[in-house]
Amino acid sequence: MSMSERQSRTSAGATHHLLSDESAAELSSIPTEVINLGDAPPLAPAGALTQGEVRAILLSLLLAMFLAALDQTIVATALPTIGRQFGDVENLSWVITAYLLSSTAVAPVFGSLADIYGRRVMIIVSLSLFVAGSVMCALAPSLLVLILGRALQGLGGGGIMPIVQTVISDVVSPRERGQYQAYFSGVWVSAGIGGPILGGFFAEHLHWSMIFWINLPLAIGALALLLPKMAKIPVYHRRRKVDWLGGVLLMAAAMAVMLVLTWGGNRFAWLSPTILALSGAAVLLAASFIWHALRAREPFLPLQLMSGTVVPWAMAGGAFTMGAMIALTVHMPLYYEAVYHLTASQSGLALIPIAAISVFGAAFTGRAMVHVERYKRIAIFGTSFAALMAAAIAVLTPLPLWLFLTLLSLCSLGLGTVFPVSVVSIQNAVPRPQIGTATGAMNFFRALMASFTVAAFTAILLIALGGNVQLGGGEHRHLVGSVAAAEMVAGFRWVFGAAALMLAASALCIMVMEERKLAGPEPTLALSE
Repeated sequence: MSMSERQSRTSAGATHHLLSDESAAELSSIPTEVINLGDAPPLAPAGALTQGEVRAILLSLLLAMFLAALDQTIVATALPTIGRQFGDVENLSWVITAYLLSSTAVAPVFGSLADIYGRRVMIIVSLSLFVAGSVMCALAPSLLVLILGRALQGLGGGGIMPIVQTVISDVVSPRERGQYQAYFSGVWVSAGIGGPILGGFFAEHLHWSMIFWINLPLAIGALALLLPKMAKIPVYHRRRKVDWLGGVLLMAAAMAVMLVLTWGGNRFAWLSPTILALSGAAVLLAASFIWHALRAREPFLPLQLMSGTVVPWAMAGGAFTMGAMIALTVHMPLYYEAVYHLTASQSGLALIPIAAISVFGAAFTGRAMVHVERYKRIAIFGTSFAALMAAAIAVLTPLPLWLFLTLLSLCSLGLGTVFPVSVVSIQNAVPRPQIGTATGAMNFFRALMASFTVAAFTAILLIALGGNVQLGGGEHRHLVGSVAAAEMVAGFRWVFGAAALMLAASALCIMVMEERKLAGPEPTLALSE
């Protein structure tokens, strides 16, 4: 027997004598878990991928994400044509709402399933659901079938985003990952700008069903590019029992919350029995999910994953910024039409500063993260600067259009810096087998915050304008003619002020977040303390 073994046995025996029989029995019954160091974030991807293979994978991921992003905007301009064909205008909003509800609810589900069954299986499932939903929409004989097809599309589209971001984490080290996030931000901007134009063209010159048929070749192309390379991507998922009850509770709670935020103050009054019942159901379902997650052996979404000094703050920082950006994008056309008397198409072009300029902020930050050690400071400065620009707009408005667009562009440039920092920080802080779960949860909370902020900004405008107007997208023309420009300016001052507060909250979250060293190549520069 070796010396170390004798010492080990002696130590164990001594410890046993120091404990009572009851204590020893209690300790022996505690389940133990071996922590595998392989679960730590990788210093570099384990797979031997060439630069060409990485580029091919990223191209296929960009194409897959473009599909999900495009179908959030391409339908909007074709809705009047669809409504005329089916003779139903009242329920047209469900064509948008169905996709939004299902895609938001399943984001954390697909993220968790990717950690259980693997990225390859789940990307095939998500794209297959998306294609099936597209075919169902294109062949829909009625508006009801079209709405159901959009919900099926949303199930697939909601899974694409977290899986794509998870695959990136498998092939690119955390330090290098930020620079690729800018490419995906660019995809969302391209889809956001090009979607309405393409949808209007199809509806006017071809047929509205082409909006959905176009998804088939794009999805097939994405799979054809991605699947041959998936075998070389490092495998980090871990098979375990699926907590289906937890997943169902989470999705049900999310859908109840989304319906409250979508219908409240619009289809129904906030204190109506419908909204109150949905709110109560959302609270009950959320409490049930938390109760179940705290007691389940392997919960669908481990609440411990949402704790710590990195993940909750990074999620909150990204969510505050995303909420402010989306809510401004939704409400700015009304401001442009009422204050600057722009047409609907001109208002769409005037959205480019806030939608597109943020990509440059994300691109700069992502590339800088490769070279600097104190990467967090870029996002802190960027979001603080964006908050100052939003506050300046709130105080100085009304402004000449060129100056307003300049300040809005600067604000957008600053807020773009938080996205790569928040995504990479989350993925760098969690074990490899849980990156998909964390990424899905991040997208889920961002979508919820965006919906909440849109509803909050709408409520602010309703209060400021007297509460006797409707702010639905189809009511802008009526509202522009019924509210004086000076009143609209006064109302939007509060909106810009609220956006400034949200961006300041984002900066504060990033300040509080722990700045952990990013795995990957050593930075070439280190910002001084």
